[in-house]
Amino acid sequence: MNKISSLLFFSIALSSLTSGCSDEEKYKAMAEKYTDSKVEYEKHKLMSPADMAAHNDKEMSHVMPNANTPKIGSDEISRNADDLPPPINRTQEQVVRVDLYTDELVAEMMPEVTYQYWTYNGKVPAPFIRVREGDTVEIHLRHGKAGSEHSTHSEHDAAQHAAAGHSAHSIDLHAVIGVGGGAPLMQVAQGEEKSFRFKATRAGIYIYHCASPHIPTHIANGMYGMILVEPTEGLSKVDREFYVMQGDFYTSGKYGDKGFQSFSKDKLLAEHPEYFLFNGRVNSLSGERALKAKVGEKIRLFVGVGSHIPANFHIIGAIFDNLYKDGAITSPPLKNVQTTTIAAGSAVMIEFTIDVAGKYLLVDHNLTRSIDKGALAELIIADK
Repeated sequence: MNKISSLLFFSIALSSLTSGCSDEEKYKAMAEKYTDSKVEYEKHKLMSPADMAAHNDKEMSHVMPNANTPKIGSDEISRNADDLPPPINRTQEQVVRVDLYTDELVAEMMPEVTYQYWTYNGKVPAPFIRVREGDTVEIHLRHGKAGSEHSTHSEHDAAQHAAAGHSAHSIDLHAVIGVGGGAPLMQVAQGEEKSFRFKATRAGIYIYHCASPHIPTHIANGMYGMILVEPTEGLSKVDREFYVMQGDFYTSGKYGDKGFQSFSKDKLLAEHPEYFLFNGRVNSLSGERALKAKVGEKIRLFVGVGSHIPANFHIIGAIFDNLYKDGAITSPPLKNVQTTTIAAGSAVMIEFTIDVAGKYLLVDHNLTRSIDKGALAELIIADK
């Protein structure tokens, strides 16, 4: 059997493995193939030229990894909490262009645990979009990063994407007043780019997310972000701003199980996540990546829930001076709040100061989610 025939045989075998199976079985099969191919590939790298020459095509066909198997990326999946645009200081309306691309990539969820995330711009959460009330917002969405291996796809690649459930991506912005939040106009296939415009007429802090079938799967895999529409008079001045989103993730294995973890649609449907995470992975906002401020500084947090399960957001040792619930940043704030619930697909704006230096923990106060399932971050307050 020559190499082409053997690869064709492998593709047919993989197709027969996934056809007629449940989504859960397909994802498990993909994970097993991924793990097997990695092991065989490492063996192949250690072979001497003489050993390689001694293998005929038939023998080599089963050890070469599938070229379309997801590869572990070296990039950090988690977006830094301070990665957001500065406050708007202009008084005139303008057209604001937002460029987004989709990317499906394997990254580390915690040490020795990897997962295939579906993302906007290669991070979880997606970019923080900041505009002013009255602006015209022009959204450009490309399926695949321009110039990358994902920017064009063969028919075989397209079939694999369709089988995996991401043959198309899109965007639904809760700041849009219109059918589907823009999603019907923005169903983008591999290699395509589409755009649309909307008028940002309502100030607030809103969620956006993918809205392509199966919508809950796209969201659960990391396709969500925030858009802030500042009021015409702007926001009050603060010293620090941070961007935090909680998401629930549904892996085939239990929390902490080593290796590549496939997505479990069965757990999603049962609303049984293994992970609750801030900004996409365990310890994403801790240690060197912790939120940092100084004693007495005024801090503003934009906190949202991108996926499916509401959060109970709390900072141990702090009190929220101003809480703007449900994204309603032009409404009078609640004062002196200890914990706030954040609905799935919603966001809040919080303002506070801390007068004692130290390490403060951001948690979901359903504390098993923080202690046992990952929803834990650090705020380091330094002396002036």
